[in-house]
Amino acid sequence: MKITIHRGINQIGGCITEIQSSSGTKILIDLGHNLPDADGQAEDEYDVPENLDRLLEGVSAIFYTHYHGDHIAFEAAVAKKGIDQYLGRLAKLVKLKFYAHMKNVPHEESRKKYEAAFQAVQNFKEYRKDQTVRAGDIKITPYYVSHSAADAYMFVIECDGKKVLHTGDFRDHGYLGKNLSGTLSKYVVRKRIDVLITEGTMLSRGNEIMMPEKDLQQRAYELMSRYKYAFVLCSSTDLDRLASFYQATARHQDRLFIADSYQCKLLKLFSNCLGRKIPEYCFPDARQFDGALQQTMVESGFTMIVRNSSKFQEWLKSLLPQLPKEDTVLIYSQFMGYITSRDKAYNESLDKFIHSYDWNHEYLHTSGHASQETLAKVCNMVNPAAAIIPIHKEDGSDFKSLDIDNALKDKVVEHDTIVDGIEIHVL
Repeated sequence: MKITIHRGINQIGGCITEIQSSSGTKILIDLGHNLPDADGQAEDEYDVPENLDRLLEGVSAIFYTHYHGDHIAFEAAVAKKGIDQYLGRLAKLVKLKFYAHMKNVPHEESRKKYEAAFQAVQNFKEYRKDQTVRAGDIKITPYYVSHSAADAYMFVIECDGKKVLHTGDFRDHGYLGKNLSGTLSKYVVRKRIDVLITEGTMLSRGNEIMMPEKDLQQRAYELMSRYKYAFVLCSSTDLDRLASFYQATARHQDRLFIADSYQCKLLKLFSNCLGRKIPEYCFPDARQFDGALQQTMVESGFTMIVRNSSKFQEWLKSLLPQLPKEDTVLIYSQFMGYITSRDKAYNESLDKFIHSYDWNHEYLHTSGHASQETLAKVCNMVNPAAAIIPIHKEDGSDFKSLDIDNALKDKVVEHDTIVDGIEIHVL
């Protein structure tokens, strides 16, 4: 077995892991785009066709852990090469909804790009939790994890008598995060993993509070008791966060939960796919905004999911003058770095949107990634025989600083090596 980390040892987002068997079968885990910098630019070497061609040479299949753009972004180019692409069923539907929505952008070149991506995703193959898929002589088994994206997975990859656990992005403080230890115990630990490839996003964010999603819901409920009118800025595809604000709203009698047509379509999709089994993921009373609803909103109070777009800016210009400032709040529920000017992830347009209107501000967020304590717990539970490869982490962050056994610290690999017959390359 040969493992190549093309990206991820020293950056968050855009991670690419290659696994190759001794017979030459080659797969990729994730192929996403680099995250934008403070100037809003998201330069990526694989935007150059020749570079992407070299990366994809000999690849049989790509398995995506979830639908975020820093994990899946070059699907149209991959499709042209006839390479199989795999994603979970619900994740595929969410991605299709997103691209169908983005096909309405005004610029023709962008519309063509999203149309090509939509067509590519339509042809994705679907994997299912706990069910093994084969790519040549490589076996891939997905197991569900909690993340700030619905239908996210970790993978156990097997070939040449070796086993790799690739965690993808995960956490244990989401609504289904309590299942993490059980999943590892039942399906993963007993396989005796040789190499653990794990995210390390929070290594450089040790001071960030990891609030359980249930606690966030309670905090949201309390804010709604103080503010009759709440505008919420969060990811449109973060199922747990949407559930938190919806459930908090539902606990206030007659209060409305409002969104645009795109968001309502996603909520309906989540309800149909998961809501029957998981009550938190059911959104039966979500209402689509229109002008005729404004008077009822003012009378009853509401929670409204908003985005930084010209459409929402027009709605706010009409709606906000009717609302007393002391009763009105914007709840920001995303990574604080997006609105912190010194952070490399700073988004000036988003920051300007938040501060352009006469409303109160509240910050209410919890990460979609594993805390340092959870990272340590997973390492100690999995106890890989040969190596731990940390990816999806900031340059300079130290994985050995985690509270893990000293024997495991000695197994942390961030450079080229051969261990137990497994070739590891870090580019």
